[in-house]
Amino acid sequence: MVWLGPALHHPRVWHLTRRGVALGVAVGLFFGLMVPLGQILLAAAAAVVLRANLPVAAVSTLVTNPFTVAPIYFAAYRLGQALLGGEPAITEAAMEPPLDLETGFWKLWFQRVIDAGPPLVLGLAIFATSLSLAAYVVVDQAWRLLALRAWRRRREPGQGE
Repeated sequence: MVWLGPALHHPRVWHLTRRGVALGVAVGLFFGLMVPLGQILLAAAAAVVLRANLPVAAVSTLVTNPFTVAPIYFAAYRLGQALLGGEPAITEAAMEPPLDLETGFWKLWFQRVIDAGPPLVLGLAIFATSLSLAAYVVVDQAWRLLALRAWRRRREPGQGE
């Protein structure tokens, strides 16, 4: 773990810099959307390796939370299913509970997850990649514009006196 020390001491990992924060948001969104479990740990590790802002990356993974995960995963599944074509793996009839709830529920749930796998993974990969890239550009450019505005205000005559 000694090799990790220099990477953890890089200024962009902890300080609020334009590129560090933009990359931290992108990393956090990517892992928050792509990885269902352990996303904060993976985003933190990636932030250290990529020299992104670690706290921002960790907080950005919270894009998926108990309130947002169902709509995001449903939309990702539908996108993946539309791109892959064919019949939907999950139909209205499949959403009805099994008759034997004690033995059939978990078996049916696991089968539904397996059936939704390829379209869901494709949709999540598209969401994670596109939203991460868009977030990087938006945060980077917004920070740049705010910095330029502040710089111009300081340069105006009569300001700061």
